[in-house]
Amino acid sequence: MLIRKVEKFIQATGMPVTKFGRLAAHDPRLVGDLRNGREPRSAMVKRVEHFMNTFGENVHAA
Repeated sequence: MLIRKVEKFIQATGMPVTKFGRLAAHDPRLVGDLRNGREPRSAMVKRVEHFMNTFGENVHAA
């Protein structure tokens, strides 16, 4: 499930949940909604997973 991956990412990075949502999906309520049972479509899952997978690369490039 996406929420488990997101929770691990947030815990590992210390990123606030609203910032994660804004950066990953342009939706500051994303994490709260996922915690409350929101089922994202496949395109959203891909976008969020891509953000998490490339986050370290983006930080080091800046």
